[in-house]
Amino acid sequence: MNSSFRLSLAAAAAIALAGCSMMPRYERPEAPVPGAFPYPAAQEGPAAADLDWQQFFAADASLRGLIATALRSNRDLRIAILNIEQARAQYDIRRADRFPTVGLQANGSRVPTTSGGTATSYSAGIAFSAWEIDFFGRIASLSEVALAQFLATGEGRKAAQVSLVATVANTWLNLAADEELLVLTRQTLSTREESLRLTKLRFENGASSEIDFRQAESLYESARVTLAQLQRQRALDINTLALLVGEAVPATLETGVTTADVRLPDVPAGLPSEVLVRRPDVRQAEQQLVAANANIGAARAAFFPRISLTAGVGTASSDLNGLFSGGAWGYTVAPALLQPIFDAGRNRAGLASAQVGRDIAVAQYERAIQSAFREVADALAGRATYGDQVGAQARLVEAEAVRYRLARLRYENGVSSFLDLLDAQRSLFAAQQALVLTRLARLQNQVLLYRSLGGGWTESN
Repeated sequence: MNSSFRLSLAAAAAIALAGCSMMPRYERPEAPVPGAFPYPAAQEGPAAADLDWQQFFAADASLRGLIATALRSNRDLRIAILNIEQARAQYDIRRADRFPTVGLQANGSRVPTTSGGTATSYSAGIAFSAWEIDFFGRIASLSEVALAQFLATGEGRKAAQVSLVATVANTWLNLAADEELLVLTRQTLSTREESLRLTKLRFENGASSEIDFRQAESLYESARVTLAQLQRQRALDINTLALLVGEAVPATLETGVTTADVRLPDVPAGLPSEVLVRRPDVRQAEQQLVAANANIGAARAAFFPRISLTAGVGTASSDLNGLFSGGAWGYTVAPALLQPIFDAGRNRAGLASAQVGRDIAVAQYERAIQSAFREVADALAGRATYGDQVGAQARLVEAEAVRYRLARLRYENGVSSFLDLLDAQRSLFAAQQALVLTRLARLQNQVLLYRSLGGGWTESN
């Protein structure tokens, strides 16, 4: 058996033994939540995680356009994408550690001899730098850590998109509600302005008291206050949209819809064990747990010897011209072993830290599951009650509208006081505002349910 064959056999054996791993076997923790959601949901239709945001928001083209722009230009999402590239590069670095580094090297030296002359030598060849043969899986474990962190970063990017889609939609719904409230407030202000004008005439002609006039003036000014607040809120909505989409949004942007016009599909909830693990933030937490688990393998491997191999092959000659023609060819193999004997407890502390890190990652994963369960449960509670609330609020508006009409007739016929008319007018305006806000809350709850079930991201996005 010649020396080159023995070298090849040793290298093959080293590579085979490098498959040994000290990583604990990964097992997904049990979800610390009930087996079913507490409120019923739709039983038919595609799961939220399988429903494209273009389909969920199919009813309004302007909203889809804003979301598409945000996905293209939002800076937070751009940072999340760049984080993926950085994590990919870190993984590539760790993966490269599993292979030897090969390079060309050339040397020339001239040293004095005892006879008073000089000795010249040249050498050139291929050098294999110190390559750690991964007998105990330390490098493989670190590579697994980097891979899991890379995958976690990818899930973080998906979670960022899910959040961005929902936030743009909710801001757009806020804008639609504020526009509806502005129309309602302007109508109310016009009515109160006319009422104030008539009351002032009656007061100046002695047909009514000053208190009636001041009450009418108070209602008129309160409507102006509400108008100014809504105009400011609308401007803030536009500014928020501009930040979310990453581009300038015209101040004249209008949704062109009311909260009563918007229709969003209902989505089934399914079982927590099937639904929650599809959420990107939960999957991100699980990949971080996988990384922490793999890190234990690297910490355990630190207790065992590190074996490295340095090798080279090339030629040497005393004449530069004869380096490759008449030089002497040869090779060198220099294995090295380092066995930790005393490290002041560094390796033991490293293993303890890795084990605690895994326990922390387990707790973070379980917390992510519990938070996701609560979000879905909250959204399902809203779904179960907002319909009744909107219906009751709409009937309240109808009752207040009838009351206002009757109060006005009674006041014009001298049967009731002006105070009764103003009170009916105030109650009607408050009920109308509450109806718009309740419809808005129901729509945003539908967006919350879609987002909390993992909607807003599919593999086609």
